[in-house]
Amino acid sequence: MRPFEVVSPFSPAGDQEEAIAALAAGISRGDQYQTLQGVTGSGKTFTMAKLIEAVQQPTLIVSHNKTLAAQLFREFRGFFPHNAVEYFVSYYDYYQPEAYVASRDLYIEKDASINEEIERMRLSATRSLMEREDVIIVATVSCIYGLATPEVYRKMTAIFARGDTIDVDALMRRFVELQYERNDAVLERGRFRRRGDTLEIFPAYLEDAYRVDLDWDKVERIRRFNPVSGEIFEELDRAMIYPAKQFVMPQDMIQDALVTIKQGLAERYEFLKTTGKFMEAERLKTRVEYDIEMLTEMGYCPGIENYSAPISGRKPGDAPDTLIDYLPKQHLTFIDESHVTLPQIGAMYAGDRSRKQSLVDYGFRLPCALDNRPLRYDEFTQRLDKTIFVSATPGKTEIDQSTRVVQQLIRPTGLLDPELEVRPSEGQMEDIYAEICRRSAAGERSLILTLTKKMAEDLTTYLSGLGLKVRYIHSEVETIERVEILTQLRQGAFDVLVGINLLREGIDLPEVSFIAILDADKIGFLRSLTSLIQIIGRAARNAAGKVIMYADRMSDAMSAAIAETERRRTIQMEYNAAHGITPMTIQKAIADILVRHAAEEQDAASTSIEVLKNSYNILVPAQRKQLVAALNAEMLEHAKKLEFEQAAVIRDEIQRISELGKA
Repeated sequence: MRPFEVVSPFSPAGDQEEAIAALAAGISRGDQYQTLQGVTGSGKTFTMAKLIEAVQQPTLIVSHNKTLAAQLFREFRGFFPHNAVEYFVSYYDYYQPEAYVASRDLYIEKDASINEEIERMRLSATRSLMEREDVIIVATVSCIYGLATPEVYRKMTAIFARGDTIDVDALMRRFVELQYERNDAVLERGRFRRRGDTLEIFPAYLEDAYRVDLDWDKVERIRRFNPVSGEIFEELDRAMIYPAKQFVMPQDMIQDALVTIKQGLAERYEFLKTTGKFMEAERLKTRVEYDIEMLTEMGYCPGIENYSAPISGRKPGDAPDTLIDYLPKQHLTFIDESHVTLPQIGAMYAGDRSRKQSLVDYGFRLPCALDNRPLRYDEFTQRLDKTIFVSATPGKTEIDQSTRVVQQLIRPTGLLDPELEVRPSEGQMEDIYAEICRRSAAGERSLILTLTKKMAEDLTTYLSGLGLKVRYIHSEVETIERVEILTQLRQGAFDVLVGINLLREGIDLPEVSFIAILDADKIGFLRSLTSLIQIIGRAARNAAGKVIMYADRMSDAMSAAIAETERRRTIQMEYNAAHGITPMTIQKAIADILVRHAAEEQDAASTSIEVLKNSYNILVPAQRKQLVAALNAEMLEHAKKLEFEQAAVIRDEIQRISELGKA
């Protein structure tokens, strides 16, 4: 096993070293659960990386959304350039699950749009776990959904080596069984082709393809090459091809499962008729018999995952195999932002069950569809080895389960938690206006937290009428637009951002020095202790940070948040005094909200477009088509690197050129 090695110009600072040592000692003792309670800006991610290096165990990092998972993936890939850092999130750009609304007699068919690059990264993650031990997987709660069993996945491979004598037709049939598609014209990811004595296959989890040169039935050469340019990268002695899909089963298991599926259909058909549901019985019979025919002839059918239990031999109610089952028995798990992630994991099972139960009750699916499900919370925890909960505000669940809570309260930058004040709600608008004007004059930004979307919009209109440059953000604002708004805030395009709870976890805005919390004394999750501390943390990146709570009384959550903030300020001030540190506002490139500054991205993309356009004559249809294909490849390359601005610029150019062809 290649050792985990952190590559960074920095060494642990503040109380990071103590936190790393304490957590590593707990893992060595066999502690199953520990908590890392780290304040905003204390370098929790770096501590996690150094802990992985210290314990040398394969690691799963679970985040509660794709955006934060992508941020963690980039950071850990930078920390561990010599190890396998993988990204495992839902591969759907759009997903409408199959459902039936009985009250309206409305059947909603499954509809989805799959992101091919994310699908490749998911397959790359399972492949790395098959072949390596130095693996770090950054995942969302997608990791608790079912996959093929690791044993079957490991067996479902095609292996060939230089000098082997092979049955070429049998090898191609094997590729088809692994869900690869034959296409002798175009070689794309998940496809293979044969041209004379050359066999080429583009593994679904790689960025390069394999070319196999044959002398009749003998393998002469195996080469890895670029499927677009044809450039040869290296000669190989052997190659192993893993499946093109993550739910794949050998044909013999599918044939054995058909007996169980037919038996299940017969039993359910009789049950529905007995209970007077004749229409539902006939509907189920028609749908399942079609699936059986597809499985018999093709070895696959739409919605095959609904038959995963009988195909994999699981009994009704048994938990599915998931990504966690691909990890070695001894591994490390970090639950990032655990106060949000754990409740999300716990809620997945019930929602999925309710939707599928309706499909079963009304004859759209067999009862075995209920076993195509996410793990229950208890099943999830049973599969983990050593677990570290990571949060600035761990909940009762984490605290109660942990044998120790390691606090990381020192910011190496010396920055303090912001000053806190409580002011009455009467006259709050005039007070907020004055505070914002002071901050704007100093070139600093402000955030205002409301309780509702309408309040955010109305307040934005009111402040705009006073001459302030202000925008709002809430869940109805598209994801890309939200990122653009945050970037513009940091750039100074406007001074005030009004929002709700979307401004809590994972947003890094060092230019923000003032936060106003309206209705701070209201009871509810938006003004809970956890929420208040997360909100306060947004102003902890600026040396002039200040938070004002507007309220007419002191709630328990407010009192606790104020006390905790003062405790943290005291600890940091003592550290600063002992080490002669003067707090300074974090200087962070604005591009870090995504990848780079938007203007730089557009300039780079424009340059790339011009280079390609100069190589083709767009007035000639054939060359115009080739240019679009080249731009598509360039766009996907930028998207793969998470350089979304460049990808968007090229996408717009592709659309413009395509429209030119229609003119």
